[in-house]
Amino acid sequence: MKDEKKGSRLIRGLGLREATALNMIDMVGIGPFVTIPFIIGYMNGPQCILAWVLGAVLALSDGFVWAELGASMPEAGGSYVFLRELYGRYKWGALMSFLFIWQTVIQAPLVIASGAIGFSQYLGYLFPSDSVYNMAGSVYPHLVSGALVVVLVVLLYRRITDIGKISMFLWVIVVGTIGWLIVSGLLNFHSELAFTYPKDAFKFDSIFFAGLGLASVKTIYSYLGYYNVCHLGAEIKEPERNIPRSIFISIIGIAVLYLLMQVCILGVIPWTVGKDSKYIVSLFFENIYGRTAAIVATVFILCIALASLFSAMLGYSRIPYAAAEDGKFFSVFARLHPTKKFPHMSLLILGGTAFVFSLLFRLSEVITAIIVMRILVQFVGQSVGVILLRVRKTELKLPFRMWLFPVPAIVGIIVWMFVFFSTGWQFQMAGIGVIILGILIFHIQAVRNRTWSPFKN
Repeated sequence: MKDEKKGSRLIRGLGLREATALNMIDMVGIGPFVTIPFIIGYMNGPQCILAWVLGAVLALSDGFVWAELGASMPEAGGSYVFLRELYGRYKWGALMSFLFIWQTVIQAPLVIASGAIGFSQYLGYLFPSDSVYNMAGSVYPHLVSGALVVVLVVLLYRRITDIGKISMFLWVIVVGTIGWLIVSGLLNFHSELAFTYPKDAFKFDSIFFAGLGLASVKTIYSYLGYYNVCHLGAEIKEPERNIPRSIFISIIGIAVLYLLMQVCILGVIPWTVGKDSKYIVSLFFENIYGRTAAIVATVFILCIALASLFSAMLGYSRIPYAAAEDGKFFSVFARLHPTKKFPHMSLLILGGTAFVFSLLFRLSEVITAIIVMRILVQFVGQSVGVILLRVRKTELKLPFRMWLFPVPAIVGIIVWMFVFFSTGWQFQMAGIGVIILGILIFHIQAVRNRTWSPFKN
């Protein structure tokens, strides 16, 4: 088959350990360390833990969708391949997969840039207000984030088997740092801080659900990445087994770590203080051990941010490659490195765009925009597609089937839509506007080339 020939161009060099490590380091980036204050503030108290629970429920529900699709279609590109096949390669699938690529071209560099900008901002803890860092004004942080993107491209410009080894090293730093935080928190835990709630904390009115929705946007951003292994499907050993396993190990492991981390921070830092802290984890270690230990912890946090961006850029670089291989995107993205056998042009173009974005944009509101842009086409589109796939009873081999079908997919759709409508009309209209523009571009291209009809047999 044509797809098999394409997949064989990439090396299946990642086992379960490497796949799980790449997923987990993608999930734990700078996200939780910069979003925890927002989450506490939106919920206005320790009940913010509910937002982390809701994020975990969504990740696990959506993880069943990704596991089923990833095991049955282990190819480079992830959602591009899934949407194309779920809705018909020459029918609506052509439109849906194009819209995904269209959105990815915009949001993937923004994801990388947002992490790099967050990295540069957290670096501010190591350089207090009287330092050169702040004397340089707003230019220096952008130069740092741009330089970080360059470093990431250099690290990724190598054979996939070497990347697997790097991912394991970075994974040790991720788990070790969060483990240090959790153990320190448990040894210095004050229950009166963690479990003293403000009046009406659990009054389930419109204000409560509005806060839960906004807080969940931030927790979901911190969970994103559990599907990264699907973008690397053509490079995973025994994908029918390893893709589902790596997804669920990643989600459950990170959910436990996040919940413990949030509770431990609340048990050391009063929530009224934490909600206004720019460097809450650094403050956490400073309160327990002093500034020297906090500096060491901050360095580890920056390593975690680097690890996450490393994994994310690796996965994203395979998406336009898959579309170009399929003849649906610019052919330059399909070029493989002549000796190392990875899509180096896709990586370079993605990295170059992220570099520019990191110099131009601020972190404010970027997280929300990234999530809103992906909900309708990618996440809801895949969940609906899995249900339709089962109803149609196609001949597609399904090595893994989600438990309690279709409950996980339906729960995922409901929560995704709750999050979408919690973001505000400006973000909703922006997300829909990107989709409409993509439809127009696709239609113009299709009419010109006479390549698409939704009613084609």
